[in-house]
Amino acid sequence: MNTIQAVLFDFDGTLADTLPLSFKAFRAVFLKYEGQRLTDAEIVQTFGPTEEEIIANHLSNLAHIDEAVEYYYEVFEQDFQEHVQVSEAVQDLIVKLSDLRIPMVIITGKSRRCLDICLRNLMLDGYFATTITGDEVERSKPDPEGIFKAVQLLGLRTSDVVFVGDSDADIAAGKAAQVLTIGAHWFDTVQNAQFAVEPDYMFTRPDQLITWVMARNH
Repeated sequence: MNTIQAVLFDFDGTLADTLPLSFKAFRAVFLKYEGQRLTDAEIVQTFGPTEEEIIANHLSNLAHIDEAVEYYYEVFEQDFQEHVQVSEAVQDLIVKLSDLRIPMVIITGKSRRCLDICLRNLMLDGYFATTITGDEVERSKPDPEGIFKAVQLLGLRTSDVVFVGDSDADIAAGKAAQVLTIGAHWFDTVQNAQFAVEPDYMFTRPDQLITWVMARNH
């Protein structure tokens, strides 16, 4: 049984409860520019590409795209502190993995701009060996490209890492890369409450992940 040499994480709904804020910002954009009031479920259907690509894909007037993207970030930044707090349990998880000298990587569909806003506001930007965003890969999850890229950057093998995420796309990407997958359902808002593909393990509290890693590496 291989020891865990690195932990790869999804971001939204896994390391931070940012989904409600994302829903709010997208809803504001589509209401303002399309006159549509989308539900959370309808917004989740658009997920996969970066924030910029989602807006570009769903705006009927192409001339408004740049303005709409700026509006998204205006709402997102302005309301960040009100909507998103660092989860103490997740912070504890990150600090403990850091203390164990286990490198951590974020692999997210978010754009670089959006992830940087999140990490800066949550004061988490010093903990990760690297971060791979949706605009830094050719194909976003469920494609395993981001996972392969992370493993290569760390100089590891796929058998050395585990990928932790809250959505079907995360688990599918992990399975496609043939890495161990962990379904993380420790926030109130997750992308997929039921997984279409079963992860190898399923945790409802971040401390369960710490216990599991320590047991594997003992």
